[in-house]
Amino acid sequence: MKLRLGTRGSRLALAQSNGIKSRLEALGHEVVLQVIQTQGDLHRDVAFENLGAAGIFVRSLEQALVRGEVDLAVHSYKDLPSDSPSELTVAAVPERRDPADLLLVRADAVDRSAPGPLPLFRGARVGTAAARRRALLLDMRPDLEVGTLRGNVPTRLRKLQDGEHDAIVLAAAGIDRLAQDLDGERSGLLELRLDPERFVPAPSQGALALQVRRDDPAASAVAVLNDADVYRCVQAERLLLERMDAGCHVAFGAWCRSTEEGLRMNAIFGGREMQRGLRRASGLGCDPERLAREVWEQLK
Repeated sequence: MKLRLGTRGSRLALAQSNGIKSRLEALGHEVVLQVIQTQGDLHRDVAFENLGAAGIFVRSLEQALVRGEVDLAVHSYKDLPSDSPSELTVAAVPERRDPADLLLVRADAVDRSAPGPLPLFRGARVGTAAARRRALLLDMRPDLEVGTLRGNVPTRLRKLQDGEHDAIVLAAAGIDRLAQDLDGERSGLLELRLDPERFVPAPSQGALALQVRRDDPAASAVAVLNDADVYRCVQAERLLLERMDAGCHVAFGAWCRSTEEGLRMNAIFGGREMQRGLRRASGLGCDPERLAREVWEQLK
């Protein structure tokens, strides 16, 4: 089968899409990449919460799918909103990369004697574009100066190396997928994995969503790439996201993983003004929908 695969043009998006392309080609399909620019790519210097509605990195791809211009879109699942067009479905969620966040620190900003898990000197400037990361950083270290950081992964690393920030927070999965291309940008930096039980990731962080039109032959072609265990964990996180109705301006995180006892989920929530601080919740269960409801009852 010939498949037109829609993707953003960033290095990370192309790395993700080329990985899926190679796997589909190994199954005998002919795959052609088609780069589509999104609203999120056009406004790289604005914080996410100031860009408007959710889905700024995926709407153009979804519209291309609905119009039949592409047969498949590969998304970072955390960018995909809950209200996708009814004509579309996620046909597969492949193996998940590390869902945690990474703190990357310039050598001159490291303070090993600092309290807590963040080895930063008092008042250090930390860059991020996410309300969730901003809230978690300030929850751990109220003394930090948290500023806006936008751009693709290499651009963010260059801004750190150029001294615009003392440290930045990035998704571990993105660094992992681009590892071979980032040696220069990462040189001399301290990289610290932040415990996802405490520094809770965005829902479905580290996972990919392979989106197609419903009842399109492409659905069965990509379904073989689905990881059932990852799908259930991400489903629990996404169901909680739907209940919370959390946009980019809200500090919200959810992380679910399989354990011997069942599915275990941690979550955090805080509104725009954060007067009452972060709320934390956790739950254990076997059914994704019931688990999401249990954690939601704690958070609300």
